[in-house]
Amino acid sequence: MRPPSWRRPRIVSLLGPAFVAGVAYLDPGNVASNMTAGARYGYLLVWVVVAANLVAWLVQYLSAKLGLVTGLSLPEIMGRRLTNVWGRRLYWLQAELVAMATDVAEVVGGAIALSLLFGIPRLLGGLLTGVVSMLVLAIQNHRGAKPFERTITAMMVIIAVGFTAGLFLAPPSPTATLAGLLPRFEGTDSVLLAASIIGATVMPHAIYAHSALTRDRFGRVKEGSARDHVLRATRWDVTIALTVAGSVNLGILLLAASTLEGKVIADTLEGAYHALRTVGAVVPTFFAVGLLASALASTSVGAYAGAEIMHGLLAFRIPLLLRRLITLIPALALLALNLAPTWALVLSQVVLSFGIPFALVPLVVVTSERSVLGSSVNRWYTTVAASVAAALLVILNVTLLVVLVRDMR
Repeated sequence: MRPPSWRRPRIVSLLGPAFVAGVAYLDPGNVASNMTAGARYGYLLVWVVVAANLVAWLVQYLSAKLGLVTGLSLPEIMGRRLTNVWGRRLYWLQAELVAMATDVAEVVGGAIALSLLFGIPRLLGGLLTGVVSMLVLAIQNHRGAKPFERTITAMMVIIAVGFTAGLFLAPPSPTATLAGLLPRFEGTDSVLLAASIIGATVMPHAIYAHSALTRDRFGRVKEGSARDHVLRATRWDVTIALTVAGSVNLGILLLAASTLEGKVIADTLEGAYHALRTVGAVVPTFFAVGLLASALASTSVGAYAGAEIMHGLLAFRIPLLLRRLITLIPALALLALNLAPTWALVLSQVVLSFGIPFALVPLVVVTSERSVLGSSVNRWYTTVAASVAAALLVILNVTLLVVLVRDMR
């Protein structure tokens, strides 16, 4: 019999952490990568979006499971295992750089959205994006996990509507969409975009954050029927959140493929905004509002992840305002120099793709250890699937590096 002190909550009441982590899969970097891929190559990289989302489901579930079973985040576990102080610092440095690359995409995307909607100068728009993200993050700090989850989920709804509204007026070709499921590339630039899509979909900071989110929401759930019930709810949570995120990402690529393919100006966010006027008068506005919600929500989650990375690996925290200002510097510098923002967004996702193995490989190793997860340890086939995914991602990143070095000669 269950202990009388424990009442089984409804599954719906346990949903939420995956929606916060899932917003990381809908940041402006995703928009730039998917929009650029659709505008340049049509339906060619549909298979990349689908495959990346399937991998993301597995990765985010493992991360969530780790947090609620151990009561620790992945950075905390790595902080304990990396006993060499310099090894721990170097690991922190790469994770921190990945988090800052994420912030570049999010802040620049917010600046572009504010410029498109209200004509606000980009540098000021970047500052406003950073300030609002702090206010959203303050909800988590002062009111707890659930209000923060509700705020981010509401933004996720706005993002989904904003980025998919155009599909109802310009539906993609079903035949071409199915053909896009066949894995193939067309030249080195399509490989670069594929890595960018994967970097924007399977995001290292989302892996670090999800284990912390479940820890904050549930604590350490002891073995037994309570844990089984929460794990079942977590599978639903991840499935729903990533189905939404994956559908929106695919929708962005399909919208670009059906309406913007071959248009020279359409592989920038500003160009896409103006080109979407051919679909309908309100579609560009929906797109810009979705982009703004994407930037505000994802940069808040990114700041949460960055703070957890520092705390878990270095056992050190700095004031939120100071940290927010430090991580804003690269994005604001890019905006001040007036560099090509959309391509910078795409390149930031490439940086993220190189950080994936450093988060994914430890996650697979730790969740396959019975001494850590007990009866919730990965099944052998789960470990095999995650290992294959990690290996393929590493191979793609090495291929990308070779392509980039060769093209620089």
